[in-house]
Amino acid sequence: MYVEPVQKMLGCGEKFNGYSEYICMSCGLDRRIVPLSCKSCFCLSCAKKYVDDFICQVSAMLHVGVVYRHIVLTLPEQLRNSFYKERSKGSLLSAFMRCGHECLEDVVGKIKRKRLKIGCIVVVQTHGRSGSYNPHLHVIMTSGGIETKLETWFDLGYFKYEIIHKSWQYHLFRMVKSFFKSDKINNLVNELWEKYPNGLVANVGKSEVPESSAGLARYLAKYVASPPIAVRRIVDYDGRTVSYWYQDHKTKSKKFERGDVLIFIGRMIQHILPKWFQRVRYFGLEATTTCKKWAGVIREG
Repeated sequence: MYVEPVQKMLGCGEKFNGYSEYICMSCGLDRRIVPLSCKSCFCLSCAKKYVDDFICQVSAMLHVGVVYRHIVLTLPEQLRNSFYKERSKGSLLSAFMRCGHECLEDVVGKIKRKRLKIGCIVVVQTHGRSGSYNPHLHVIMTSGGIETKLETWFDLGYFKYEIIHKSWQYHLFRMVKSFFKSDKINNLVNELWEKYPNGLVANVGKSEVPESSAGLARYLAKYVASPPIAVRRIVDYDGRTVSYWYQDHKTKSKKFERGDVLIFIGRMIQHILPKWFQRVRYFGLEATTTCKKWAGVIREG
């Protein structure tokens, strides 16, 4: 399990892992060999290229002049183990991402008392600050939406963010029950309803999201391709154990950990998503076809 991704990363840019050969079409003598990259999310060199491509792609999808909000939707720790067991399939994380968009569209509709179509760019992140398995969603959503019947844009404006907590709890628990379809999960969800009477945690970014499309895309990119633990946070490695630090959410201070190197590698590798899984999804007004259809109404609004 560990060997393949580690060897793939170590062989990035090496000739023995494959290469392209270029020959001068004029003389046929001048040759140039370019080793192939590993294209692994576990590789920091390839992640840099992925971030650059992502910034260009997302910048093109964002609507000029539209206000966006950054929202983080979390998962209760009691459900993380169930998500971890399904991490190799991808279908659960896909349903998780759709659920996030449905929740926020429902929230906007309740606030404006209209059925509005909003736009969301949803990024799934599976690691917490310590490198543990902690699935959560980073969502960039339009601060408003379109009523399709009237073909009119309605701005969201101010609202109490606490409304998201209860709505996210309802949509997430309904999705989890529908996906697992087991008495064990149903009982656990019923317990969580009682444990969290005020809903689940949903953080809203305040005065942090850049206004320009390129700046916003770069802001979101750090959640897409950033490794579970940055190299600068690794303090020491003695050949057997690794020491690293992270910023603790509760104490707001640095917390240091030291563990066996194989356990450390395992913590990193568990966040590699299934092959071909799309970590970034576009919903509603941010989807390509929908974006083209309503672009005029959005600009006018």
